Amino acid sequence: MRICGIKLTHDGSIALVEDGRLIFCIEQEKRDNNRRYSTIENLDAVVLILAEHGLDPRDIDQFVIDGWDGEVESQFQVSSGAEHLTLKGAPYVERPEGLLSSHEGGGLVLDGKSFSYRSYAHVTGHVASAYCTSPFAKAGEPAFCLVWDGCIFPRLYYVEPGGGRFLECLFPIIGHAYAVAGHHFGPYRQPNRTNWDLGVAGKLMAYIGLGAPDEDIVTVFREVYERCLAADTEPARRYRANINNAEASLAATHDFFEESALRLGAKRPEDILASFHVFLERLLVREMGLALLRHSYFPGPRNLCIAGGCGLNIKWNSALRATGLFDAVWVPPFPNDSGSAIGAACSAMVADRGFVPLEWSVYGGPTLTSSEASAEWDASPCSISELAALLASNKPVVFLAGRAELGPRALGGRSILAAATLPGMKDHLNDIKLREHFRPVAPICLEDRASDIFDPGSPDPYMLFDHQTRPEWRDRIPAVVHLDGSARLQTISRTSEHKVAELLIEYEKLTGIPLLCNTSANHHGRGFFPDVAAACKWGRVEHIWCDGLLWTKTLEAKVPSSELVLTS
Repeated sequence: MRICGIKLTHDGSIALVEDGRLIFCIEQEKRDNNRRYSTIENLDAVVLILAEHGLDPRDIDQFVIDGWDGEVESQFQVSSGAEHLTLKGAPYVERPEGLLSSHEGGGLVLDGKSFSYRSYAHVTGHVASAYCTSPFAKAGEPAFCLVWDGCIFPRLYYVEPGGGRFLECLFPIIGHAYAVAGHHFGPYRQPNRTNWDLGVAGKLMAYIGLGAPDEDIVTVFREVYERCLAADTEPARRYRANINNAEASLAATHDFFEESALRLGAKRPEDILASFHVFLERLLVREMGLALLRHSYFPGPRNLCIAGGCGLNIKWNSALRATGLFDAVWVPPFPNDSGSAIGAACSAMVADRGFVPLEWSVYGGPTLTSSEASAEWDASPCSISELAALLASNKPVVFLAGRAELGPRALGGRSILAAATLPGMKDHLNDIKLREHFRPVAPICLEDRASDIFDPGSPDPYMLFDHQTRPEWRDRIPAVVHLDGSARLQTISRTSEHKVAELLIEYEKLTGIPLLCNTSANHHGRGFFPDVAAACKWGRVEHIWCDGLLWTKTLEAKVPSSELVLTS
């Protein structure tokens, strides 16, 4: 059974699941240096990606389109060749009939032929992808599933192999509130009140490290929340009842921050945002605990899956894990909409077979494409041990290996790697990435050494939890320590077959340090480099390693501003 999942809207992607195994998921932003969050506007992209994997649309048994905005149904305006189409799909949130209620559609035109398709609610895809990729599915165990996405309140589900059900909304704040806060306070402040800026939330998670939570500010947010959003007043009731109207929910969220700003006066924006983060974290933890008391009748282990865009907030994930409410917490590497094509395909799999486990690998994205690098670069053979020595000399390297990672975070397949032992390396990497100075650089670390260096340092292969750097290591690896002493750790097993694990082992032999700086290899505002040529064209790092070859910028091509000048 071949199921092709399609996400047409932002974070557009195409996934193929065959007999319970994920064959690939190709995100549009990871092709041809496309912009972050790219959509699929022409269905020819589906035909092309299938062809690249030796398939014709007629080889697919079931096409599935991820649902989108709408209370009853969604609509998509797309093209197929020169033909313009209107496709209908499921809504954002599941209909009253249940999590697996679907829209049956026709007229999906691919390569001149028309196909039928199904569409499941957008939220259904989040639940299905989170649970089916989890260790709980493999063990046949039940799990609660928290889905908190941009324009919905945090929704709690209960999933077991035989089915899933919605339990309740935890509290009336949309997930996009975190980004909206940045439109009112701090460096991303803007007058636009209709913009769904998808890139702000992650930056704010870094920016709050500049501030300190202030209990007086937290109190203001709590009081305004109770009055404007949670109270039994006409405006608050209207806001809660109108949650399926994304624009109305966004407008009410802006009103919340405008009233808060009036009360906060001249407080420092970094302290305001740090305090808002704490307010939301406490609210999430408190309401989750109360919800579990209300649903304590469920038997078996207390497991939790987290999905939706808010699943990328490593501090909230860690706070939920630290409560002790759950035996285990799982966040897939694609909790946001980058995993929605996978979720669409999983929804169809679940409808047919129940909530069964999906066989998958995080390195299931696009393969490296073949292309000619610039004549300004020389290529020579370079072993992993030789590359480790180059990194030990404090030279950053673009590292391209195998298939790209699924989800938004570089995990060693499309990374810029560098030594973490020099204080200036973080600033240097932020400069070459054109990023703000307060943005952290993540450590990629051998799993069996992580607990020596970080607290808790438990296995975290997808950078989805918060870890504190142990005091005795902070001066040894300053480039990966954030302002509050934390680190967005990625661990990788010493026995992994991925080349980045072999590189870490060789680097550890040379330096005694089992980790490197890791940041994504991409043009500013675009997806991962699809090939060596793209990295050469970018040219802001003078070494590129790919498949045993080291590409080095020629002396004639180098410019002084690209040279790394760091002192110990």
